[in-house]
Amino acid sequence: MKLVSTPRVEYLRTLAAEILNLNGRGRVIVAVDGADHAARTAFADDLAAVFDEAEKPAFRASLRYFQRSRDGQSEFGPETPERFYRHGYDYSSLRRVLLEPFRLGGSTAFVTQVFDPDRDTWIEPTWTTAPTDAFLVIDGEFALRSELRDGWNYRILLESEATSEADYLYQKEERPRQVASAVIDLSERHQPQRVFSDSC
Repeated sequence: MKLVSTPRVEYLRTLAAEILNLNGRGRVIVAVDGADHAARTAFADDLAAVFDEAEKPAFRASLRYFQRSRDGQSEFGPETPERFYRHGYDYSSLRRVLLEPFRLGGSTAFVTQVFDPDRDTWIEPTWTTAPTDAFLVIDGEFALRSELRDGWNYRILLESEATSEADYLYQKEERPRQVASAVIDLSERHQPQRVFSDSC
């Protein structure tokens, strides 16, 4: 479906063309990182829509649906921003049911959601398959941390005013700007701007 052309959509088309140029065929995983949940999710949704517009099948996932349960997190001590940063997510499940099967291609099925953090309940898995050439756009805070970053073909870091104590710790320890393929300023959400500096 042809999208309505806006400065944001035109920017995303340019970004998608860059990603396609770097990763022409096969299964491609694009990570969208950033502290602002709403902005990050909307950006990832819109990027996936641009891939679909270009007739490149795109699937969406969010790290938030791979969080640990409240009981699971409580095993790591009292509730603090640091505990959430270090132990809030179940990355082994993420790899097992989504990243690894998506990479395998063929008829291997994958799952994009396993846990509902709002209801603190497990989600009945829905197994999905994809064509040989397909994109997975996955958004999430801390997505460019060292234990995940090798799983992404392209790494996007969105910068905005939103921040938190957990994000501050993440930025200090992991320096995601230095490993991002693209750093994007979302101060004006309708007009994303690429940030070029010695630190990215």
